[in-house]
Amino acid sequence: MKITEIKTFLMQVGSRPGMPAGAGSFRGSRNWLFVKVETDEGIYGIGECSGWPRVIERAVQDLANVLVGEDPRDIDRLWQRLYVATMGHGMTGTVGGGALTGIEMALWDIKGKVLGQPVWNLLGGKFRDTIPVYGHAKSPERAQELMDRGYSAVKVGFTGAVNLELVASIRDTVGPDADVMVDAHGPSWMTAADAIAVGRELEQLDLLFYEDPVAPENLGALQRVRDAVDIPLAAGERVSTIWGIRPYIERDLVDVIQPDTGRAGGITQMRKMAAMAESHYITMAPHSGSLGPVAEFAALHVLATIPNVLMLERVEIDWPGRYEVVTPVLKAEYGALPVPDAPGLGVELVEEEIEKYPSQRNVADMPENEGAYEPGTFGECVYFQPRLRRRSRLRLKRTEES
Repeated sequence: MKITEIKTFLMQVGSRPGMPAGAGSFRGSRNWLFVKVETDEGIYGIGECSGWPRVIERAVQDLANVLVGEDPRDIDRLWQRLYVATMGHGMTGTVGGGALTGIEMALWDIKGKVLGQPVWNLLGGKFRDTIPVYGHAKSPERAQELMDRGYSAVKVGFTGAVNLELVASIRDTVGPDADVMVDAHGPSWMTAADAIAVGRELEQLDLLFYEDPVAPENLGALQRVRDAVDIPLAAGERVSTIWGIRPYIERDLVDVIQPDTGRAGGITQMRKMAAMAESHYITMAPHSGSLGPVAEFAALHVLATIPNVLMLERVEIDWPGRYEVVTPVLKAEYGALPVPDAPGLGVELVEEEIEKYPSQRNVADMPENEGAYEPGTFGECVYFQPRLRRRSRLRLKRTEES
């Protein structure tokens, strides 16, 4: 069996033909990139690349020159060959990690189809038949809607300063038996001192984890937060490969690693990350905030086979096109997704639907709301920013009243 061609399918998410680019989620900047690896025996595999899909597409097309004529079943050897091929262009970042991921995912899909087995069975078998998922809530009403759908865990995400009163309100809404998480990602990123101040206030709300309290490359600051705050920490969605996740694990900086299933480097890399984390008693909860449906299938196969799974992020009630571009469609029941049983990944592209959404743009140059920055500084759009009026902005009213 030989690889004959690699095709890419790039699409805009949240914008139908005739609609402005800004319509839909992610301020009109969200793209999905799917990969199809074809062989001379008519068997093909599909994968998904994330990170910067519009740019990654060119990387995949360039790497196709290395793969055509190769046996797709030699997954690890081909991954190493691709990794070495990109080495001369610098360290593997978002683009390289995304390209490696989508291609390797498609190779696993091929192998599963050739052997007539789901990918999870090729990875050693499964621990579980369903994977717990959590949703996103920006209001108590949304949190209640997720609870009504059977979810038992919600995450509150912020750009800039964390709204502590909103987190407290959502905790009150879901009650003590549900899990609440906080994602404090930037921009603007908090300084270590502000992340610690926020974390100490969050301690009283019994969080499952406090995610990305400081910028991802600022590992010294993450260590300071780790030492000062009594809440489990989570991070890792922006790194690729075992070498990218290594310092988070070896330095015990987090309790939860969050590799992105579309840019972590591939299914094998995800499994290796999980094993590294297991040796440090760290769990895994993969990032899925901007991903499409193919990577979600891949995540289920990985999480079914590892002992230290926590849960999977899911954008519940996503853009309607998500449920049109692949078959079958995953449906969460009682806060969990079923592990697929079909050979390979168990998902197929609906190419004619993907073609309806041509890519228009893939970057958004400013945060979604001016609340991410100090008043009057929105136009500066700086990477990190200290918080002013710290007493009023970094404390819960209920703490002051108690």
